Amino acid sequence: MAGLTVRKWIQGYSRQAFAGDLTAGLIVGIVALPLCIAFAIASGLPPEKGLLTGAVGGLLVALFSGCPVQIAGPSGPFVVIALGIVQQFGLNGLMIATFTAGVMLVIMGRVGLGALIKFIPYPVIAGFTSGVALLLVTTEFKDLVGLHVAGTGPSVVDKWIAYGGALSTVNLYAVAISAGTILLSVLQPKLLRRVPGTLVALIAATVVTSLFNLPVETIGSRFG
Repeated sequence: MAGLTVRKWIQGYSRQAFAGDLTAGLIVGIVALPLCIAFAIASGLPPEKGLLTGAVGGLLVALFSGCPVQIAGPSGPFVVIALGIVQQFGLNGLMIATFTAGVMLVIMGRVGLGALIKFIPYPVIAGFTSGVALLLVTTEFKDLVGLHVAGTGPSVVDKWIAYGGALSTVNLYAVAISAGTILLSVLQPKLLRRVPGTLVALIAATVVTSLFNLPVETIGSRFG
């Protein structure tokens, strides 16, 4: 069945479609791989785990998806869940939990349990995503402004108390880069719609940091 699907897809595939896919793939790859690195770090794992997961996951989706425009990528809300699992059970625990979740999703899809989503109250979904956003901001705030914090407690309140005590260590260069990245990501698509703002922000921040040798941490300086 998979062979028939691939044969049918190849028959309708043109050079123009290939050129569009190649361009999209390069842009998405440049943007998604750093995002995979960021999510791995936020989950308490080394950056190479994010690179490997993004590459293997993207390849598997491309080979086995049932749709020619299937999209796959790292998911922010799961960072909080992954971090909790890694802290308590380590990388092996995360792998087991991920595999188990995949099996459960397949079973739920086969028996039609996806239809139950319509019964979940919308405030629950909004509250969940808002809570995840708060946890992500709390976790990444120290890197966002370049704080040097010796240690933080496990709760959100403990972390913000620790941040408050370390405000004197704020790195203004890190603040400037963070603010510039956010502004470029939001505003640039209004000028050039075909070029993702995140791609422009990634390249600009990297070039400026390297060109002027700014005193901010990089992936290489922190993780080697």
